[in-house]
Amino acid sequence: MALPTDVGYRGPAACTAAGITYRQLDYWARTGLVEPSVRTGAHNAPLYSLPDILMLKVAKRLLDTGISLQQIRTAVDHLRGRPAAELSRITLMSDGVSVYECTSPDEVVDLMQRGQGMFGLALANVSRELEEALGVVPAEERADLPAAAPQPVDELAQRRRERRTG
Repeated sequence: MALPTDVGYRGPAACTAAGITYRQLDYWARTGLVEPSVRTGAHNAPLYSLPDILMLKVAKRLLDTGISLQQIRTAVDHLRGRPAAELSRITLMSDGVSVYECTSPDEVVDLMQRGQGMFGLALANVSRELEEALGVVPAEERADLPAAAPQPVDELAQRRRERRTG
């Protein structure tokens, strides 16, 4: 199930999908780790885009494995702005100190052969989990996207409506 890209999610929905607390979300936004990148037109409320929530979920997974916030910030900064298709081919590997990006099985094998304990985080799996989680939380229309082309006006139907109401 592919999620629509023309929506944004409020903080509580982003927290639910990423598996973080609102306090973490607020702190990470204030410190610039992951900020909401969507603004709505109505109230200018900040909304989190799908890529924003993916970065929140990646940060949470790395934090859960004991990676320092400084290393997480480096990893998120490195991934930020990449297209979804590119992200889905990336596996993050870590030895508990550093985070490495692997885009091929050969790179993963090379890191594993160093003899250190490693863990991997396939972003395609994280993205699938995120789609499942966001499928059940409310989304809001994004006002920062170009408006749809106006529909042609049916003049005859418009005159009939005017006669009935006028």
